[in-house]
Amino acid sequence: MIQHAALAAISIDINPVAVRVGPLAVRWYGIMYVVAIIVGSRVALHFARCFRADVETLWALLPWGIGAGLLGGRLFYIVQNRQLYYLEHPQHIIAFWEGGMAFFGAVGAALVTVIVFAHRRRTPVWPLLDVAAIFGAAGQPIGRIGNLINGDIVGYPTKLPWGVIYTNPASLAPRLGVAYQPAPVYEMAANLVLILVLWLVLRRWRPPGLAACLYLIGYAVTQFVVFFWRANSITALGLKQAQLTAIVAFAAGVVLLWWVLRNARPPAPGADGV
Repeated sequence: MIQHAALAAISIDINPVAVRVGPLAVRWYGIMYVVAIIVGSRVALHFARCFRADVETLWALLPWGIGAGLLGGRLFYIVQNRQLYYLEHPQHIIAFWEGGMAFFGAVGAALVTVIVFAHRRRTPVWPLLDVAAIFGAAGQPIGRIGNLINGDIVGYPTKLPWGVIYTNPASLAPRLGVAYQPAPVYEMAANLVLILVLWLVLRRWRPPGLAACLYLIGYAVTQFVVFFWRANSITALGLKQAQLTAIVAFAAGVVLLWWVLRNARPPAPGADGV
């Protein structure tokens, strides 16, 4: 039974499982991740020339970066949530397609992978990190569609004139028939704002490392803000764990940005478009 119907609330009656093939359940969350990887890869490779990154090296890095990102995002989520459940059900630890990813974990794992890969290939690391940043920025809004269908990340129950109400029994929402603030939509909106900022800056000036630093700083800011509305447990200092991680990421991004700008050449007159 719907306890509250916000003025513009959207009722979502979608089974998170898109189709079953024998014992295999193909979930919308997994489908959205595949689409996000495809779109992110195509957009990032389009920018490779702008960042003077070697395309052959990027193709070799792609499966390693994706694998590390998925594993890092999943493991960081498990560290943050329901550790006892996953200890009792270890078969679900790597089942990221079921829902449950912490993107800071994905960012950290991908960052380490790119650095190690660049070192082993003896190639400049900043262009690879710049392309990886574009990959993440382009793919994230699509992945959030999977969260919206799943109901695995929601805001607090709301009486505001908008919200999402999950009614499908297979939904991962905490309770059916309750209007929640649409946290995945907030995430998508924040991702799109970040993409716009990156585009406005990078269309004029692209020193090595600028895209990566701006992405890290921008993503940290969006997460710090959005998590005020996400229904996660509050930890130290009245903040949530993701917000504390965002503060650390923001500080690291600012330091790296200072170093990049300190060593960057000024933009050439008339430089334009990517």
